[in-house]
Amino acid sequence: MPVVRELVISEYGAFVGKHQGRLRVSRDGEVLAEAPLLHLDEVLVIGTRVSLSADAVRACCTAGIPIHFLDPAGRPYAALYSAGLTGTVLTRREQLLAYRDRRGVELAVAFARGKITNQANFLRYAAKYREEAAPQVGRLLKKEAERVRDSLDELRHLKGDTVEEVRGQILSIEGRAAQRYWDALKAVVPESYDWPGRVTRGARDPVNAALNYGYGILYGQVERALVLAGLDPYGGFIHADRPGKPSLVFDLIEEFRTVVVDRTVVGMVTKGVKLEMEGGRLTETARRTIAEKILERLEAAERYEKKRQPLRVVLQSQARHIATFVRGDRAAYEPFIARW
Repeated sequence: MPVVRELVISEYGAFVGKHQGRLRVSRDGEVLAEAPLLHLDEVLVIGTRVSLSADAVRACCTAGIPIHFLDPAGRPYAALYSAGLTGTVLTRREQLLAYRDRRGVELAVAFARGKITNQANFLRYAAKYREEAAPQVGRLLKKEAERVRDSLDELRHLKGDTVEEVRGQILSIEGRAAQRYWDALKAVVPESYDWPGRVTRGARDPVNAALNYGYGILYGQVERALVLAGLDPYGGFIHADRPGKPSLVFDLIEEFRTVVVDRTVVGMVTKGVKLEMEGGRLTETARRTIAEKILERLEAAERYEKKRQPLRVVLQSQARHIATFVRGDRAAYEPFIARW
């Protein structure tokens, strides 16, 4: 029997309780799923009218298992952690101080560099698989990949000693590169989807809805990694501080959006996986399928620091590298760039 590391709860009206060292999901007296706490890394609640017992919550917190909640559109609206995980101080002090000096600038540039490089490399990856079947599309993707990569030269020439001096420039560079990237991907998404291009909030088409939902799942993974590394998810560098906005989550997620979510969703639609909508939202079945595919992708091994490691481990390592960098235990922070 396979080990369950992520318990995904999507069933309407499900109840989650603790039973003999396991989390048990049931509804109307029927057991839907069980997962031993010993092997569990995360609980992901994506269904509605789901309830949890106090014993289940306590068991998860004691074992260091976070519980993430997403609404039907994929937006994270809550997370439960053990209070002890957020009790670190030294790393957070240095993280906040880094915002006012060159450390913050170096982190902001690194996050943007990772995002842009992975976007360009994904276009090249998509081009490689279309060289024979659709050579015209392949040439277009290669050309646009180089145009996206051109943005890296602009990042290298930024001048400023604090994040506030360079933030506007970084966001502008990042935004223009992203526009080219998404425009190029229109050539990859099958015409049957009638994809309008990238839409974030309020997306009504299945491709954008799937992307947004996938990012919501990845968001929880990034937040967990930052908390475990002793960092404050709300103290970011590229993304401006606003009440209730986890800016550092939005910063670090940029390195992994393309590698984890874009590749997964684009792969799903090009292989004909059904992404059904109902009432302007993805159906429960579609949401569960996306969640399972994203979590499966996080278990895929990538070349990282001279060996192959699951993307989940890579993400956690990157969070720890941020922490050691701001504390002065690491000379530089390098973004994660996947090998395509």
